[in-house]
Amino acid sequence: MEEDLEAWAGGLDGLFGLVAGRFFRTEPRRRARAYVRGLLAPLAGKNGWTLAEVAGDTTPDGMQRLLNSAAWDADGMRDDLRDYVTEHLGEPGGVLIVDETGFLKKGAKSAGVQRQYSGTAGRVENCQLGVFCAYASGRGRTLIDRELYLPRSWTGDRERCRAAAVPDEVEFATKTVLAKQMLGRALDAGVPASWVAADEAYGQDYKFRSWCEKRRIGYVVAVPRSQSIPLSLEADIAGLAGSRRADDLVARAPEQAWKRRSAGDGAKGERLYDWAVASLSPPPEAPAGWGRWLLVRRQILTDTQIAAGDEPELAYYLCAGPPGTSDDDLIRVAGARWAIEECFQTAKNEVGLDQYQVRRYDAWYRHITLAMLAHAYLSVTAAIAPKDLAAGSSRSPSPRSDVSWHL
Repeated sequence: MEEDLEAWAGGLDGLFGLVAGRFFRTEPRRRARAYVRGLLAPLAGKNGWTLAEVAGDTTPDGMQRLLNSAAWDADGMRDDLRDYVTEHLGEPGGVLIVDETGFLKKGAKSAGVQRQYSGTAGRVENCQLGVFCAYASGRGRTLIDRELYLPRSWTGDRERCRAAAVPDEVEFATKTVLAKQMLGRALDAGVPASWVAADEAYGQDYKFRSWCEKRRIGYVVAVPRSQSIPLSLEADIAGLAGSRRADDLVARAPEQAWKRRSAGDGAKGERLYDWAVASLSPPPEAPAGWGRWLLVRRQILTDTQIAAGDEPELAYYLCAGPPGTSDDDLIRVAGARWAIEECFQTAKNEVGLDQYQVRRYDAWYRHITLAMLAHAYLSVTAAIAPKDLAAGSSRSPSPRSDVSWHL
């Protein structure tokens, strides 16, 4: 046990050696290390007071100063964090995942706060929304980038922005635009990723999909059942409409198109579903040879649900990828999207991602970056520790379909 604690502390020291250059004085660097140690500690609540107590301080003033006024580079630390994750968790074929999470807040002075829909709460609440980028590979998953969403009610009121320390140059940006900024930073930095995954909020935006195609990175993004799906030239020649709703196409899929596959391990074991894949028109912005597909996930009903006459839930994904992309590749990436939900949950429960007490725009980024650093350390430690401790059936005729299903 003592050796494990020494290794844990040594690893944290090594991590802070990587980010040391982002501090211009010794005192804030030591304070930041104490802050992260506090975030990693088994505390019931992780706020200025409790983190100060763990650090041996009598007041939270030092911790508040670290977030609000000390001179250090949070964006530079974000870049160091990303490089640290790439070194330890990076693999060819990694997946970049974008999504948002809500932070419930009282009052109207915290940067970006307003009554808005929070998927975290499942309803409209007074909250801030952060858009995040996670990296997932076979080695592990963690958050690597973050942006605070500022509604138009904020960016249209510069005095309110200045009161919350929002820089004058920060303008309104949609969540999709923020997601593209983070993905662009990751790709420009050489993060070993071949795929992007996202939910409907991003997937149904054709500009987001076109951006991925232009950046030559494959994507598997959720879309609503009403999503318009462009058909191939062959379908147009056959006299069919140029596009159809996703659910209409799926209703025409032959039963043998469905295959049972795992979307990855979950809390209760393998997440098994039935999947179908259909080839679509090539993406216009993608490199030559790339393909585009409609991927559909179908719930497996229990005997009780079947007896009750329940209909299986369906989920729809638009996908694009390079030559050689298999159905199993698409299913793997679709399953990887849940990694960011797991990151949100563990980061909030284990390292206090949502337990900050700041109002300033820059202070939000500082706390979130330190919490992400703590989460990345946990993810890398979990990935490394196990290595250290371990010294032709027949088919019936298919009905006509508007697309080519993979049988």
